[in-house]
Amino acid sequence: MIKEIEKADSNAGAPIRIGVAGVGTVGAALVNMLQGQQDVVQKRFGRDIEVTAVCARSRSRDRGVDLSAVEWFDDPVQLAKSDSIDLYVELMGGEDGPALASIRAALEAGIPVVTANKALIAKHGVEIARLAEKHNTSFSFEAAVAGGIPVIKTLREGLGLARVQRVYGIMNGTCNYILTRMSNEEISFAACLKDAQELGYAEADPTFDIEGNDTAHKLAILTSLCFGTEIAADEMFVEGITRIDQADIKVADDLGFNIKLLGVAQRTPDGIEQRVHPTLIPKSSTIAGIDGVMNAIALETNHVQELLMAGPGAGGEATAASVLADIFDSARGTLVPPLGMPVDELAPYKKARMRAHEGGYFIRLNARDIPGALAAIASRMGESDISLESVIQRPDLVVNDPEAGDVATRTVVLITQETMEESVRQTLDRVAQDGFIVGTPQVIRIERF
Repeated sequence: MIKEIEKADSNAGAPIRIGVAGVGTVGAALVNMLQGQQDVVQKRFGRDIEVTAVCARSRSRDRGVDLSAVEWFDDPVQLAKSDSIDLYVELMGGEDGPALASIRAALEAGIPVVTANKALIAKHGVEIARLAEKHNTSFSFEAAVAGGIPVIKTLREGLGLARVQRVYGIMNGTCNYILTRMSNEEISFAACLKDAQELGYAEADPTFDIEGNDTAHKLAILTSLCFGTEIAADEMFVEGITRIDQADIKVADDLGFNIKLLGVAQRTPDGIEQRVHPTLIPKSSTIAGIDGVMNAIALETNHVQELLMAGPGAGGEATAASVLADIFDSARGTLVPPLGMPVDELAPYKKARMRAHEGGYFIRLNARDIPGALAAIASRMGESDISLESVIQRPDLVVNDPEAGDVATRTVVLITQETMEESVRQTLDRVAQDGFIVGTPQVIRIERF
């Protein structure tokens, strides 16, 4: 103990040395922030926080920051466990490989770790949290969920004894940008996606975003923090936005709704329900007005009712700001369980089935243009005790389905009252077997927040 005190005294006032693996958009923004604001850092901590070592694929690439004085490593694992750094920042990405190996190496060496790697946390978060606890060091990941929104810190430290009942939100800027453009400008999904790629909001391969997987990883992390369960990224319903059509946008607008891709997790008597899918939200709700690349997270608790946090969900500076916030906490010596409570106290994840949703369902289908088709469909709904709030047919609601071929069809939208997911799916299967519809029905849940 005396040696530790002497070591701490000898380091008092010395710079905190940061090692960064991955100097892309976020890494470069982080370096720039620290290099340009050391006077502010000094005022807050009485000592400098400096990036003194980096690991990146290319040493010659112009990143817009001065890295001439830093130590370069070719192997992130060697950087992570080096005694030349006091804190390791992983910004490479990837759920396995060098990212996982280097984080393990740093924690085993007792070095605090900060990351923005949501995929890695969704897959290995419990294991990594246990490793951090074992070596009495910190593992922080504010930037992994919703970019610049401090939702992780809020859940780990800011709610006191409040018990979260439901968490939901817009967690992917690419999808929100596309749906906003489709709504405001009446252009197709494909055109919006192309624009998003040209503007840098979407990757060359956008599948991970538009199919809902990115949102699912973030939701799994939030679920663990909200409900004290092990992370279960594979235990949820996930549906993306690729099938959203202008017909859906127009009808939703007429009915007073916006369409958003939401991640929703809630506590139920049967377990935890996690789901990611497009959702009709009343325009009067606050979250319906979160447009463009913005993100928003809402927490419903027994003490503070609803807490809504909104802000930029991606981008170099916003993400780097969250990384820097974690670095500051480590510099202060803040040490909390990475997942909000000790890993051994986390409950096993118990999956609950998707329940009834207030407001029911929006169902778009291509019905054969033959006598009795609509009556037969309505009859099947009645047999399953699914009450229809409205049936909408308009000449401008025409969605061409490749499966229809030369068959004449009419695009029909059904709005149901509250019912069960299982009932809707089973009924639509029977309707398809009857031969009165062509193609796959579009089903969008309605939530009234």
